[in-house]
Amino acid sequence: MVTMMRRRGRRRGERQAPATDTAALEYAEMGWPVCPGAHPSRGLDGTPEPGRACSCDRVGCPAPGAHPVSPTWQMQATVDGETIRQWWEARPEANVILVTGRVFDILDVPAVDGGRALAAMTAAGVPTGPVAVQGADRMLFFVATRGAPADEDEWWSCGLDSSPDTSAQTEVLRWHCRDSYVLAPPSRYGDGQDVRWVRPAGQPLPDALRLLEFLVDACEGEGS
Repeated sequence: MVTMMRRRGRRRGERQAPATDTAALEYAEMGWPVCPGAHPSRGLDGTPEPGRACSCDRVGCPAPGAHPVSPTWQMQATVDGETIRQWWEARPEANVILVTGRVFDILDVPAVDGGRALAAMTAAGVPTGPVAVQGADRMLFFVATRGAPADEDEWWSCGLDSSPDTSAQTEVLRWHCRDSYVLAPPSRYGDGQDVRWVRPAGQPLPDALRLLEFLVDACEGEGS
C-alpha cells in the first residue's frame, strides 16, 4: 500500500506533503529505482540567487532542480533502502529522480493535451495507471516498460524515444525509456514549480501502445 500519494489528516504544523526522502524510500519499496536530484537554490532571504537557480555547480543551469546530482545516475540508481537513507541524510533537500526503462517507461506530453487524453481514456473505461504532472507544462503517463535487453538485437527503437540530451528538443510527445529519467513527486524545480500525482502510483502499469493512441489523438487535436 503506497501511502505517500494521498493527503492524510495531520495535526497543525505538520507537513501536508511527504518529504522527498520518504517518497524516495516508498518508491524503492515498490521496486522503482531512484537516485537523488538537484534542487532549486535559494539565498538567505529565500529568493533565487542570480545565476545560481540550481543547487548544482553549473552557473546558468538550464534545468534547475530537474536533473540528477551525479552524472553517473544510471549506475547509481537503486532500490536499496539503506543507500537511499544515506543519500538523503547527506542531501535532505534533494529531489527524487526516477530512472525509466527498467520497471516502467513514461509517455510525456504537454499538460493540456494530457488532460484531454486522460478525459478520453476515462470516458472509454481505459485504465490509465499512474499519472503525474510537472508544474503546468507536462503530464507523465507511467506505462509498462519495453525494457533494456542485454542483447542489443532485441531492442526496438522508436522515433519518440527521449533522453536527457534530446527531450528539450522534442516539444510534443516524448517516450522516456532506457537511458532516461524523470523528476518524481513531490519534487520541486525551477521557480516554485512542483511535481504531483493526478492518478496515484501503486496501480498496474498499462500497455504503452494502448495509451499512445489516445495521447497521439490529443496531441493532434482530434476530438477537441
